[in-house]
Amino acid sequence: MRALPILLAGALALMAAACDRGAAPDKAPSATAFRHDLPEDVSGYYIPTTAVQVGDWRLHHLFMGQVPDFIAWRDGARTAGFAPIMMEFEAGDSKRRTRLVPTAYEVTEDRVRFEASSRELGAVSFEGALDQDALATARRNLGDQGVVLKGRLKVGDRTFDGVSMRWWAGD
Repeated sequence: MRALPILLAGALALMAAACDRGAAPDKAPSATAFRHDLPEDVSGYYIPTTAVQVGDWRLHHLFMGQVPDFIAWRDGARTAGFAPIMMEFEAGDSKRRTRLVPTAYEVTEDRVRFEASSRELGAVSFEGALDQDALATARRNLGDQGVVLKGRLKVGDRTFDGVSMRWWAGD
């Protein structure tokens, strides 16, 4: 009879763990999957200059945090639903959004590489060039229509070349 409560407790623990799988990958990527080399602050929202649509989902923005956010994430200090670089898509009804936290990233002063996966979109990756001069101008002007980030976005089996983004500080 003593084995029954132990088995029940074990089964409940396994069920709880299975429910949490949506919040984090089954196996955490190594710290080397998360690299940055940022002598400058690149934090802000990077918003597409033209719509990028995949089925019912539209790319809303790419977010990048401050250097301490990258350091904390790389070193394993992670909060559910937040990362130093994230991508967010919005459904056509504007009521649903999906936020993608990275499975890997590399961010330098002139390059951005981001990889993630979601139930709604499958594998998602972005690789682009960051224009520091355009970013400095946008930051001085508290946002600008000029392109500061340009690259290739892959969502599932779709590839979008020449995705251009402008910078916005946020609210």
